[in-house]
Amino acid sequence: MSANNLPRHIAIIMDGNGRWARNLGMTRIRGHIRGVNSVRDITTECARKHLEQLTLYAFSKENWSRPRYEIGLLMRLLKRYLIKERPTIKDNNIRFTVIGQIEGLPEDVRKEIAINIEESKSNTGMILCLALNYGGRAEIVDAAKAIASDVAKGEMSLDEIDEDTFKHHMYTADMRDPDLLIRTGGDMRISNFLLWEISYAELWVTPVYWPDFKKEHLEEAIREYGSRERRYGGLIE
Repeated sequence: MSANNLPRHIAIIMDGNGRWARNLGMTRIRGHIRGVNSVRDITTECARKHLEQLTLYAFSKENWSRPRYEIGLLMRLLKRYLIKERPTIKDNNIRFTVIGQIEGLPEDVRKEIAINIEESKSNTGMILCLALNYGGRAEIVDAAKAIASDVAKGEMSLDEIDEDTFKHHMYTADMRDPDLLIRTGGDMRISNFLLWEISYAELWVTPVYWPDFKKEHLEEAIREYGSRERRYGGLIE
């Protein structure tokens, strides 16, 4: 595929870990562990294709409603991933970053996040962004609060508020919007992910559960993306 037809930014809702495990008679955490392999494979493949950014929905604000023991296991798995994948990040020239209300994560996880960000900040390849303790509505609310604060302090007038102003106050202020949003697991919903940013993203949903999502599925999504006309509400003559 021509580089001109490749999405520059892919975002993925990694769904189906629990269902994958249940179908095999395993515990849900085994599905999450297996899902880490897909994270590694898809990340390295996207870096090899020289994408600008890959954003993965890793832990939502709604995930805190899960059983306490599962949340604890997920946090330990996240910490282990952050440590274990540092060679992958380095070897693929990846710049690591996160979005979300990171202050709500355990301190030991935040420490490893900070290390990954610092150690990869000079890398010049693809950006890998993990959405952690993230919610699209919360992001919009936080942006609105920041703008309201600027107005209250006299640093901005109401007439100056526009879409660009909002973009500047979002978690993703320094990122381009996703071109392609992939959801695994078959559910036809957005699940509060990047609500502002995906306004004109192309959507691609597969019934394949995340632990089984491989390079060939990524290629299928990219081919489908390349076959579509992106009109952004206009017309193509």
